[in-house]
Amino acid sequence: MLIFAGLGNPGERYARQRHNVGFMAVDAIAERFGFGPERSRFQALTREGFIEAGGVRHKVLILKPQTFMNDSGQSVGEAARFFKLGEDNVVVFYDELDLARGKIRVRTGGGTAGHNGIRSIKAHLGEDCRRVRIGIGHPGQKSRVQGHVLSDFSKADREQWLDELLDAIARSAPYLTIGEDAAFMSEVARLAPPPEPPKKAPPVKPVADDKANKDKESDA
Repeated sequence: MLIFAGLGNPGERYARQRHNVGFMAVDAIAERFGFGPERSRFQALTREGFIEAGGVRHKVLILKPQTFMNDSGQSVGEAARFFKLGEDNVVVFYDELDLARGKIRVRTGGGTAGHNGIRSIKAHLGEDCRRVRIGIGHPGQKSRVQGHVLSDFSKADREQWLDELLDAIARSAPYLTIGEDAAFMSEVARLAPPPEPPKKAPPVKPVADDKANKDKESDA
């Protein structure tokens, strides 16, 4: 059995925010593979189902902690202990500022990069679970990070890359069930290539220097 844990904050207020893209990803997987109805358990909303890969049906628990992001590990750790699962049976989906919009990276362990949900999971479960990092891009300035993360995806984001990416993650999920992380990343990139980076504003035309201005005055 595997746990696919999506990270986010509970409630309608947060549902469309960039910080909730982990919830969106596991919801897409559950819908694509016809998982059972949502239940409240392990301080989370859960759904159970099967994903076939390599000729084997793999049982998967979708887990969306309702503890708020900073305490996600309480829920993930509780579910893992209940099913007697090790860290290698847990896959965590979450937003990553340091990846460009629409890029996906999978890694095992590593630092938290300031992500409080991952910090909580490390404290309650350990650091060796697999992580699916979903790029949401960096706003460019540290002072704008919180506003960026806690803002809704725009309509343009959804139309240009987000909806396609979530569908690609769901379609490629069988690779995750058999530990083929590189194949998962390659297939997602093939199905949903990341969008072009936002264009930078054109440079401001410099004001003419004093000498040029004096020359113009002398010609008048």
